[in-house]
Amino acid sequence: QVQLVESGGGLVQPGGSLRLSCAASGITFRTYIMHWQRQAPGKQRELVATIRSDGTTYYVDSVKGRFTISRDNAENTVYLQMNSLKPEDTAVYYCNAFWSMRNNYWGQGTQVTVSS
Repeated sequence: QVQLVESGGGLVQPGGSLRLSCAASGITFRTYIMHWQRQAPGKQRELVATIRSDGTTYYVDSVKGRFTISRDNAENTVYLQMNSLKPEDTAVYYCNAFWSMRNNYWGQGTQVTVSS
């Protein structure tokens, strides 16, 4: 019954913005560490951003100052605000909810394409 559903992806020009959302159900959302990861064609999946239950955040260096991760525990949703987008940000973005190795869930992904 666990579901993570990403939305908000699309095609934008360099310098544009997108806001990704991930709605979770079937888990005690507030206890989970939430991640955004991305995978470009032919490349390894990389961790983009993390937000813990206590609100602490992590960002990969390439997105610092441009991306912001946040969560709304009342709505079981994690967000990724992406500003000043670059072509190198083009990838499928995945939402991940982690509590333990037994409780580790993924969404199906949403495509982000940054191109002129």
